[in-house]
Amino acid sequence: MQATFLGDKMIKDFLEQLRTQRWDDHRYYHHSRINQSLHFVSATSFLVAYVMIFFDPVVAALIGWLVSMTSRQAGHFFFEPKGYDHLNQATHEHKEEIKVGYNLQRKVVLMTIWALSPLVLYFDPTLFGIFTPWGSPADFMRQVAKIWLAIGIGGLLFRTVHLFFIRDVETGLVWMTKILTDPFSDFKLYYKAPLFLLKGELIDPGLDIVEHSLEEQHA
Repeated sequence: MQATFLGDKMIKDFLEQLRTQRWDDHRYYHHSRINQSLHFVSATSFLVAYVMIFFDPVVAALIGWLVSMTSRQAGHFFFEPKGYDHLNQATHEHKEEIKVGYNLQRKVVLMTIWALSPLVLYFDPTLFGIFTPWGSPADFMRQVAKIWLAIGIGGLLFRTVHLFFIRDVETGLVWMTKILTDPFSDFKLYYKAPLFLLKGELIDPGLDIVEHSLEEQHA
């Protein structure tokens, strides 16, 4: 009975922290309707990649990096406001400091590794003896996709384990779960964003954030 109680509590705590991480990610980092729309594109293409990974992981990696990740990160780098966040009463610097996952500085490192990886394969077609030398542009792209798949998995595991040490194991596992399930939640959260954007609304008025804050004050 006690083991069942502890198990239920652990699951409840895990889901609560997952909900908190999702909410913080939404309210702090997704004010721009363009960013939200790009996240909708990213979520949709990631869902396609999730299906393709069972049939052709190489194609899944190409979709994931060339469409999903580029659209997702372009929204954060180029369109998300970097000024003072009046809705959450937080500076951009503060939000970068408390970011659980990859903040913009870490994303620059990750995206740089991704962008430069084809050059390494170009100048060393065997990639230090790992691959058979590519003989055509198609072979080159498939080998690049394999590298990108490894970078994606490695980036996910690296930050997860890193969080084990700087936070705790639960935070790391929750963050990994959040990242893997973000395409589903982002699709649900931002599918209306392109419609708001077409109406000329560039910034989310944050009515859900205000409502959430009022609920917390009266809780």
